[in-house]
Amino acid sequence: MESTSYQGTNKMIAGIVFGVITFWLFAQAMVNIVPAVQEDLGVEMTALNIAISLTSLFSGLFIVVAGGLADRVGRKKITYVGLILSVVGSLLLVLAQGAVLLIIGRVLQGLSAACIMPATIALMKAYFEGAERQRALSYWSIGSWGGSGITSFAGGAIATYMGWKWIFIFSIIFALLAMWLIREVPESKAKTSGKFSFDYGGLGIFIITMVAINVVITQGADFGWTSLPTLILAAVSIAGVIVFVKYESNREHALIDFEIFKNKPYTGATVSNFLLNAVAGTLIVANTYVQVGRGFTEFQSGMLSIGYLIAVLGMIRVGEKLMQKTGAKKPMIWGSSITLVGVAVMGLTFLPGVIYTITVFVGFVLFGLGLGMYATPSTDTAVAAAPDEKVGEASGVYKMASSLGNAFGIAISATVYSTVAAASNVHISATVGIITNVAFAAVSLLSVLILIPSDSKKRKKSGKVIEQRT
Repeated sequence: MESTSYQGTNKMIAGIVFGVITFWLFAQAMVNIVPAVQEDLGVEMTALNIAISLTSLFSGLFIVVAGGLADRVGRKKITYVGLILSVVGSLLLVLAQGAVLLIIGRVLQGLSAACIMPATIALMKAYFEGAERQRALSYWSIGSWGGSGITSFAGGAIATYMGWKWIFIFSIIFALLAMWLIREVPESKAKTSGKFSFDYGGLGIFIITMVAINVVITQGADFGWTSLPTLILAAVSIAGVIVFVKYESNREHALIDFEIFKNKPYTGATVSNFLLNAVAGTLIVANTYVQVGRGFTEFQSGMLSIGYLIAVLGMIRVGEKLMQKTGAKKPMIWGSSITLVGVAVMGLTFLPGVIYTITVFVGFVLFGLGLGMYATPSTDTAVAAAPDEKVGEASGVYKMASSLGNAFGIAISATVYSTVAAASNVHISATVGIITNVAFAAVSLLSVLILIPSDSKKRKKSGKVIEQRT
């Protein structure tokens, strides 16, 4: 139930971008300030690693739930819930004296992101149309991609000169600003009939399956790939996927409505988004390799990727303009292809010193150019193809693909790198780790070529078909 007279404003966009930044810039900064947090709080490294990983895990697990709830109870309301959770979670981190408040705060930050991401995308579809919606989604992407890119620099600078807890004080300020800026935005809900029944069974199966898959990928090498624990977890993972799909197919109020995947543009955007986010594994392989294999300091390896940050921020609006001229498919193809080339050249570890350094820098720039060009056309394709009454849920699935793709890509790349390094040298392990990410980019490109229509008319038509089905 949207207000028919209200149209989205720049103030609304600014508020939503501030909300998105509370996660991508501030919550993610924890990855870059591990020594400072450990020294200040005196917590064990194991507890700190758990605290860091819990945010992404809870975000990925509950984002679809929050997207579905946003459609039912209100997209603005769920955005506010997410911002309040962000404030409370950040406050707990500021007040933390040990591991307990640190872990609880990180869980709340993950739940906050799960609420904010799909609900804000759904609000943008509700109150912006056509080129204006594409512009709004570009700024959403700048908040997301830009925030994640600036994290290492901003987080490190704040931690060094002001103390790490100031990162989360700024997060609280940004969340409160977001709440103030969107206060005039009317509520937006899906038009639904009948009593809503939450799918607790589906959520339980989904959580068990995702945790099992994650443990297999991250701990398989330590357990032993043919050990009993690994084989049991692998069996749980496979069985969980099968059971989840079958269970959800028979539910009236399913956690994930698989009907949305009958829409080819939506499926193409979501699958390619998952795989292109998995290419983030390149970052851990390349950064580890230049430090271990080439003797770079942490600062030097960080500077290597600064071209990625500048390129991704500079290309997001360019991708939007290209989409308006050519349709979504071409910039998605170009973006995936440029990303593939950028990642591939980083695997040329046989190159000598300075030449390899230059090659990696250029590779990072191409990586950023490709992702920046891809971002808005992909998000707009997913949003435009989603039926109005399920846009929160569809946005949740699309953003879950981002989160899980990123998590699995990093885990798989790190596992491949360390496994090969144990049997060979660091140069070969880096090349094999990079090739893994080239494969992700190649399959992403194929999904765009096969599933995304060649022009916007086909996309609009297929969007109408799914609306009629649902």
